[in-house]
This record gives sequence, C-alpha cells and structure tokens, in this order.
Amino acid sequence: MKVLGFSDLHLARRAAAGLVTASAEADLVIGAGDFCNMRQGLDQAMELLSGITAPMVLVPGNAESAEELRAAAPVNAHVLHGNGGEVDGLKLFGLGGGVPVTPFGSWSFDLTEDEAAAMLQLCESTDILITHSPPKGVADRTSQGQSVGSTAIHAAIERIQPKLALCGHIHDSWGVRGFIGAAEVVNLGPQGTWFEIAP
Repeated sequence: MKVLGFSDLHLARRAAAGLVTASAEADLVIGAGDFCNMRQGLDQAMELLSGITAPMVLVPGNAESAEELRAAAPVNAHVLHGNGGEVDGLKLFGLGGGVPVTPFGSWSFDLTEDEAAAMLQLCESTDILITHSPPKGVADRTSQGQSVGSTAIHAAIERIQPKLALCGHIHDSWGVRGFIGAAEVVNLGPQGTWFEIAP
C-alpha cells in the first residue's frame, strides 16, 4: 500500500499543490495536524487539499481542535483523535493536539501528558500510530537542541510497537527519523513523505 504522509501545512499553497499532485499515486494520504494557523483558516486549508481523491486520515494539530477538524474535513477523510480506524485492512490510530501543553497560550489545542496517556491507552495494537506531537527523545529537537516531545507518546509507541509512528509539530525536526524498538518514528513536515506498508 502506497501511503503519502505530511504534517504542518500551515496554509502553505505551494506545499498543498505538491501534495495534491503527488496524491494521485497514493492509496492513502495521512495528515498529522496543523493544517491552518492559530485556529484560523481551516476551511481554506481543506480547500487547498480538495484535489486529493484518495482516502485521507487526519489528526488535529495544536492549530485546530478535533471538533473543528471534524467539521471542516472533506467526505473522503477520517478524523482520528483518541480513536482508531481501518483503510483497506491497514489499522490506524490517531491522537492530535500539542503534547505536552505548549507555551503558545489559549489558542493552542493541547493535551497534558496524563490526558494523552489516557487516550492512547485505548489503542492496543495498530499498524500506524499518527500523532501531531513527536515522542520524547525522537524527532523532537528544537533548533536550540531541546527535546520537547511527549513521554506519553513515547510510552505508547514502546508498548504498541506499530510499524510506523508518524508525527510533526516540531518544525526543526521535519524529516528526522528514529526508532523506538522496532517502530520507525518519522517527523513528516509539509513536503510529503512516501511509505510502502502492507496491512
């Protein structure tokens, strides 16, 4: 199965156009959050992606809430936040929001580590775990070298051992990959990353 993953679009028109073009070859498109900016422009972001006809699985970032994304998402998209789904036999589980709570203030859609851990506990097994935030210690470093990922997400990946753990959120770590056990962690970024995965 050919999967195209991206994160942190932030209303970037050129990146969106590239994703739409690339998606013609995809069996599944995964968006790991932050489609708009500071809770503004989500409908516009979905319009930028409207040329994608493949099935989509989306999780909210900290720039949009789960409720806002469910309301704005196109008909070919499944929004996951604390729940799972299946596309052509491939099992997926998603958790959005900024974890741990960001310093960005009231506009940011965030979860505490405890809230994230409780929601991730609902996932017993999955092929792909999609989170907006990266796990602590992997693909989570800022330009100052700080590790700002989530301990709850790290623990869930360690426990579940998905084939892939896809994330975004930390722009300085776009494209960075690593492993937690046998699970490959990838911080996606907006340019689009290809994966071949069998259910």
